[in-house]
Amino acid sequence: MSVLAEIAAAFSAWIDVVARTAAAPLANVRPVRRIEVVEDDAGIFTMRLAPKTKIKDGDFSPCRIDVVDEAVSNPLSPDWADAVRGGVVELLLQPSRFVFRPLDLPSRAAEFLDGIIRAQIDRVTPWNAAEAVFHWSPPRPIAGERIAVTVVATGRAAAMSLVQAFSDLGATGVEISTAASAEADRVTVLSHQAGGQTGFNRVRLALVAVLATTGVLAMLSSGIGGFIGDSYDAEQQQIERRIAERRAMMRGGQSGAGSPLDLLTRRKQTSPSSVMVIEALSALLPDHTYATEIRLEGDKLQIVGVTRDAPSLIQILEQSPHFASAGFFAPTTRAANEPGERFHIEAKIKPHFRLGT
Repeated sequence: MSVLAEIAAAFSAWIDVVARTAAAPLANVRPVRRIEVVEDDAGIFTMRLAPKTKIKDGDFSPCRIDVVDEAVSNPLSPDWADAVRGGVVELLLQPSRFVFRPLDLPSRAAEFLDGIIRAQIDRVTPWNAAEAVFHWSPPRPIAGERIAVTVVATGRAAAMSLVQAFSDLGATGVEISTAASAEADRVTVLSHQAGGQTGFNRVRLALVAVLATTGVLAMLSSGIGGFIGDSYDAEQQQIERRIAERRAMMRGGQSGAGSPLDLLTRRKQTSPSSVMVIEALSALLPDHTYATEIRLEGDKLQIVGVTRDAPSLIQILEQSPHFASAGFFAPTTRAANEPGERFHIEAKIKPHFRLGT
């Protein structure tokens, strides 16, 4: 047998045990109708409601029935037919159908009566354990630390024919019992539950379905969890890769010639200082000249203002060590309300105004 087959067999056996354990109390909890069927000396059966069994509606006065060839020969009334259907029939048979054998055993054997009697059933009865239905009376202590029990047995085939007769009427259970005398206690030799196997099968099927559903949900949960985990891992790796790229760009930019810091430094070093330009220009312009507007664009300086002698300013700027290529970029005008001429002069700033040179 392969390992998988052994595992499947062990699982099936475990399911059977759990289902049987769960089905037994469920069967006992269900309220059932109990009907007594008592056999008299002539072999005629009388049906009546068992003690403490109450049915609200219907005529349930005792009725006589005949059982022939595994069937009830005379039809039941509708009320009795409904009562038997789904109920438990207690068959109290005449002791003449049974074999009674007394046994004298040690008192310690009380815990192992089933095994002891089953091993000796073929010695004390005409049948073996497979051919008989049997049970025993409650153990009775006797002298010498021993107990006395009475084994009650009958043929299985005859008992099952009676069980079949009432099962065909719809009974969910049939119990066969007898008593050695009117004063003796009953001994139940067979308790057959027609619906017991159905309940067991239902519980077993429910257990298998629950376990299968749990397994499928666990697999789905594991698969979805793995998929989501892989998705998060991929997203995290992508984010980490982008962060690494940005860090590499920042490190490369800080050390390379084209970094933002380097460009700012170069621009600062190559652009003229506006403070120095204005300071040099204020030192050059004569007292009768004042500027109303100064523009610095790269290495180009534009001056707009008022002076008494605009052409002389061109010469002053040309002779200056700080400026060159001076000239008018707009016509010089004179207004009535101004003391001089309004000029528009443009000049280039010489390189020594660059910061850091």
